[in-house]
Amino acid sequence: MGLEEFLYGVTFECHSEKPRVVRSYLEGNSYSSAEIETVVSEAKKAGKPLYYIDEELLQRISPDLIFTQDVCDVCQIDTSIVERAVHKLKKKPLIIPLIPRNLNDVFDNILTIARALNREQAGYALLAELEKRTDKILDTLRQHRAPLKRVMILEWLDPIYNCGHWIPYQVAMAGGVDMLSNPAGYSIITPWEKIRQYNPEVLVVAPCGFTIGRATTEIDRLTQLPGWNDLLAVKSSSVFLADAGLFTQPSAHLVDGIELLAGLFHPEIIDVPEYLHGKYISFEKIKGVVHA
Repeated sequence: MGLEEFLYGVTFECHSEKPRVVRSYLEGNSYSSAEIETVVSEAKKAGKPLYYIDEELLQRISPDLIFTQDVCDVCQIDTSIVERAVHKLKKKPLIIPLIPRNLNDVFDNILTIARALNREQAGYALLAELEKRTDKILDTLRQHRAPLKRVMILEWLDPIYNCGHWIPYQVAMAGGVDMLSNPAGYSIITPWEKIRQYNPEVLVVAPCGFTIGRATTEIDRLTQLPGWNDLLAVKSSSVFLADAGLFTQPSAHLVDGIELLAGLFHPEIIDVPEYLHGKYISFEKIKGVVHA
């Protein structure tokens, strides 16, 4: 929204040069997806946080306003931990939790942030631009009477998790349907046999927090599963690894994700925008690199 002048601190996952107030105990690790699953599960059972606040940095910044998220305590620090740290500050900032469950909630959060900074018009301007982009996709799909593609988005590899929260809505706006997803809810472990029976036409692998390169190193966890080569998505060369940031992080970049998915679902009528070409790779190209 062009409001970065108000920003003085971010989390470890933010694409910003601003000071990182929130850090993760898992930063810099080389764990596999299975190992991360174990670490996270054990931490939750023991009641141990996965994230911490640089309280000295927070004191120096002395913020007037803090935005928190209460969607997933695995992905980011939650409001309760922030409140404990804020309690130690001399100046008590206003804490505004952002709790998006679906795509409309994410868009509403844009206005929540803009209003809190007394820049409501900037929020409406961004929403208008985002709506223009999604309308273009929907108009193209309607014009060509494009059938819905049966797809699946994987949020984790080992174990396999389906997608939840706003991602099924992204899929719908891109001209697809993910019948194994959990709209507005948490992603959950999904048995491989269920995926085989569902037999998606398009499969998008976007493990939460993983780069495409890192996800590529674990793609064999899927390819070695029984019946992998029998999936329609595999037979039609419609398996892709994608930048998880376009799907798992609730921001305006979710519209980038919709544009990418639309191009992957309906390549005959919609092109993936050039600026997103580095945000995905086809399984066929991965195989070519491995064989080379």
